[in-house]
Amino acid sequence: MSGLAFSSFTLVGVDALKFLQGQVTVNVEALTENITQYTAICDLKGRIHFGLWLKKQNPEEFEIVTTQDQAEEFAKHIQKYGAFSKMKLEKVGQVFPTINGSTTDFSAIETDVSAWEVAAIQSGQAYIDQAIEGVFQPQELRLHQRNGVNYDKGCYLGQEVVARLWFKAKPKAWLHVIQGIGTVPAQGEQLNKGVQVVNSTAFENGFIALVVARPEALEELDVTVLDLPESLSGDVARPQ
Repeated sequence: MSGLAFSSFTLVGVDALKFLQGQVTVNVEALTENITQYTAICDLKGRIHFGLWLKKQNPEEFEIVTTQDQAEEFAKHIQKYGAFSKMKLEKVGQVFPTINGSTTDFSAIETDVSAWEVAAIQSGQAYIDQAIEGVFQPQELRLHQRNGVNYDKGCYLGQEVVARLWFKAKPKAWLHVIQGIGTVPAQGEQLNKGVQVVNSTAFENGFIALVVARPEALEELDVTVLDLPESLSGDVARPQ
């Protein structure tokens, strides 16, 4: 059984949208209502600290899901940064994931989290939990190709670094999905100098994993590189 679990929150109030707009990588104003969008809160180095499944019910009401091991820290972050905003964060409780096309939906109805994890990895739905907070940049995880980053919106935490990487450089390593034999590698583990594990789980007498990798470094490993969905298989760099 997977040790992975998820916690749901509501953020309600007249300042909820404005507050989130200054926190997350996605353009909250442009979110379609009632569609779950994965996004991130970065640290000032432009690395993802919290991963969030964000659903806008309306401009004054949001559902937010984090991994359970980030929930307490996330609530403290919101209370710290949102202390003077007219809104209230409330913890709803544990929720369970279901793949819905290129995103994930959550409900109180229990589902097989281990099966979700395999499907999420296969579909390139990288997620952040406590083990890898502050490790990866949004672009490395193809978050922009999942509509989870907007490079033209105003300021948010870490925005200067995230934008600079997009407009001035191309990442040296980015998200791939691999299948291998043997023990499941740990999150954050370096499989070699150019391959670092994001998410991983047992699969078919071995493992399946999302990794941030330099393509040439993958060739040195005894693993099979699987295809990502078409929306996530293009160049991660900014179109020139």
